[in-house]
Parts: sequence; C-alpha cells; structure tokens
Amino acid sequence: MTSPKHPLDTLYRRPGFMIRRAHQISVSLFLEETGELGITNRQYGIMLVLRHQPGIDQITVAKLLGLDRSTTGMVLTKLEDAGLVGRIVGANDRRKRSLKLTSAGERMLKRLAEPARRAQERVLSAFPPGERKTFLDLLDKFARAFNDTTRVPQVAQHPSPLSFRGAANGSARSAARWQAPRRTRNP
Repeated sequence: MTSPKHPLDTLYRRPGFMIRRAHQISVSLFLEETGELGITNRQYGIMLVLRHQPGIDQITVAKLLGLDRSTTGMVLTKLEDAGLVGRIVGANDRRKRSLKLTSAGERMLKRLAEPARRAQERVLSAFPPGERKTFLDLLDKFARAFNDTTRVPQVAQHPSPLSFRGAANGSARSAARWQAPRRTRNP
C-alpha cells in the first residue's frame, strides 16, 4: 500500500467520512432548491410517507424512514405547528395518534415537487447518465447489507392505512377528534 500524498487523505478516503460528506452535500442541495418553502429533507420525507400512507402512527413513520422516534416526534411537531400535519386519536387505542396531511400539507407537497426533483437531479448530476443507476444501486446494496446493524433500522413495510371513519365525510364526532394544529410565529 502506498502512503497517502497528504496526511488527511487516509481520512478523506474512509467510506464513513465520504458517506457523511455526501449526505451533507445532498441536504445542502435540497435546501438550496426548496429554501424559500422552509421545508427540510426530513420534513419532506415524512410528508411523502403520510401522503401515501395516511393514518399511520409516529412509530411507523420512524420505522419507514429509518429515523429515531424522538427526532420523528420533533419533526412532526414542527409540521403540526405549521398546519401541515394533523393527528387523530386512535379509534382502538386512545393513546395512539394517527397522522394525516392537512390540506395545507397536500398543497405544500405539490409546491415541493419541482424543487425536490431539481435537488435530486443536481445530486445525480455528478455522474454521467449511465452511472446514475449504478450509483443508486450501490447505495441501496450498502444500505440493505447493514440496515439491521443500525440503531434505527429502516423497516420496508407497507402497512394498510387506518380508516379515518367520518373524517372524509366531515362527521362532527370524527372532526372533533382531530387536534387543532398549534400555531407559532416561527414554525
């Protein structure tokens, strides 16, 4: 093995360092594209999950995204404070809160679609078109190989959405169970 040209080259070529740096760059590009909307990549991920699986609870959201429960809770509180997510008391377990995008959350996701697409395109622009699929496939292979060894493994499940009995048709009893979003000046 040849010695590095620069003393820090060994550090800079470590996979963990490179993955962390790639993540920083990816987040930065997302925020550059979506900045005016004030939504982080974690918030966007949670909103996408809720669009496709309305009615799931906070723990399920965390598992689907590979996030720890406390981070997920903090992000959901910000989304709720901004009026983008609502919580409903569980029909079978009153301690559980099912989650659903509000109409403002749905509108925000529509506004985020193009900036998020541009951010993804910018991330992949480092590679010629023929290497993009390979890059994503290798990342997927790595994540799958070590997923179960992490503190918060991602659970690739697709639970059936819970029924929001009455919520869709506006019944008073169901509507009363929705908690009104808390408003703050700086969501």
